[in-house]
Amino acid sequence: MHKIRLDTLQPEQVADFWQLAFADPTSEWTKWNGPYFHDQLPSQAEFVEQIASESYINQPFRQVIWVGQQMVGLVSAYYEDDPLKRWLDIGIVIYDQSIWHQGVGAQALHLWVNQLWQLTDLPHLGLTTWSGNKRMIALAEKVGFTREATIRKVRYWQDQYWDSVKYGLLREEWLDKENAY
Repeated sequence: MHKIRLDTLQPEQVADFWQLAFADPTSEWTKWNGPYFHDQLPSQAEFVEQIASESYINQPFRQVIWVGQQMVGLVSAYYEDDPLKRWLDIGIVIYDQSIWHQGVGAQALHLWVNQLWQLTDLPHLGLTTWSGNKRMIALAEKVGFTREATIRKVRYWQDQYWDSVKYGLLREEWLDKENAY
């Protein structure tokens, strides 16, 4: 089992994070993390000079996943109902494909859920993915999320429609599970 930690991105880590996450626009993770959005990855200059300071550095709702001394991914959270801030959805991306299928995602997501319960007083956390991302579906269920909704055939990718799949976790469910161990 890997030693995982989550931490905010620091200014001196920005270039290394860009290299890990965005240097290769054909990285395997881009085929699974909402590929139907056709998001353009930021150039190094855009990320280092603007995006990182606005949205990544020292942001409590975006934390780098570390395995030992190596950055491997990112966990995030955003409010679906901003500015009310009562409906939080979370995400996870493991950029380093060499550590996929080793339990890193499950450990990181578990840590992230624990941190978010401490950062907020919300009763519910959400996680949204698409029906083609079987690994994310399995991860959500493994960590304890419950499938709450399927919005059928709304994500168009690779010449076909996919479902949007929404998962949720209640604070009391999490605490009951954590206290059972």
